Amino acid sequence: MKHLGWEAFGRRQETPNLCLDLDRFESNLNHMAQSIAACHKSWRPHSKCHKSPEVARRQIQAGAIGVTCAKVSEAEIFAEAGIRDILIAHLPVGPARVERITNLCKSADVIVTLDHYAQAEPLAAACVQQGVTCRALVDVNIGMNRTGVTPGRDALELARAIDQMPGLKLAGVMGYEGHAMPLMEADAKARTIRESLEILHQSRDQFLQAGLCCDIVSAGGTGSLSYAAEAPGITELQSGGGIFGDPFYTRMPGVSGYQPALTVLTTIVSRPTLDRAVLDAGRKAINGEMHVPLVKQFPDARVIMHSAEHIVLELGPESRNLKIGDQVELIVGYADFTVPLHNEFLCFRDDRLDAIWPIVARGKLQ
Repeated sequence: MKHLGWEAFGRRQETPNLCLDLDRFESNLNHMAQSIAACHKSWRPHSKCHKSPEVARRQIQAGAIGVTCAKVSEAEIFAEAGIRDILIAHLPVGPARVERITNLCKSADVIVTLDHYAQAEPLAAACVQQGVTCRALVDVNIGMNRTGVTPGRDALELARAIDQMPGLKLAGVMGYEGHAMPLMEADAKARTIRESLEILHQSRDQFLQAGLCCDIVSAGGTGSLSYAAEAPGITELQSGGGIFGDPFYTRMPGVSGYQPALTVLTTIVSRPTLDRAVLDAGRKAINGEMHVPLVKQFPDARVIMHSAEHIVLELGPESRNLKIGDQVELIVGYADFTVPLHNEFLCFRDDRLDAIWPIVARGKLQ
């Protein structure tokens, strides 16, 4: 990336910077949207990978019906940006959070997830007091053993209770097959995802047989998208990370058609030995926990040390001519953990700076 046209942006040539290749991003986005549409599912992508209304708008333009947010504070950002259909995946616990959700219901079409009466009852009471109605999904444990009510009788009883609570409108079920995504054996992964999502399908049938609404059956991550898109009974997918083509996902079975679009631009600040270079970006600029960053221009260079403010590269024969002051792009291994470290995306097209998109929901943790 040559980074032409920096003059108009003054300080922004400093590194490290988070850079987005727009051509690759748009290719990934369209591939994702078309894959989901081809299976006659709706797309409600999770925003935790980008935290940017600018990105969400482009997803909606490509066919998404809205967004999924982790936290209420994120949902507030997207509602303020004019995005109406918002699923809040985190459970609504605590008076302050409940109050903010009811206020949000006045300007957006909010959906919450619930896995216990203790969450549903205060929210319902607050909605009645504020004169609003909030849609609700029963969060069902389909194997990840994180949140989620036990499927079967417990899920059905919670659904019946929600259906009787003024202020809430039962809309369906949600589950997450995240425990299956890291499986690297294709047949085992496919089988685990099918079995997990069949639990949601059965929950839907139980709700309908009991005369309860189950218009929404929500699931799906990028690493399981190709399997979840074909699963019977699922109505919408939350898969989001594929827009950046993270290597964390593209190494997985069943994930294809994506290119890495997100990089961190760094500068070499030291060349202590022939086979070693030190960059001015560390863990505070690019996270390597889920997948180590890759060196974009030089496949024979690799990250061997990742500290707070520095990354050390081991250089192969093709990269040993790098010198102090040269700029190197690191491919972000997993966007969810790197994007929140930055204030903005520097968006490039044809090696020229095309736009700057603020990461407005950064730091929104409540």
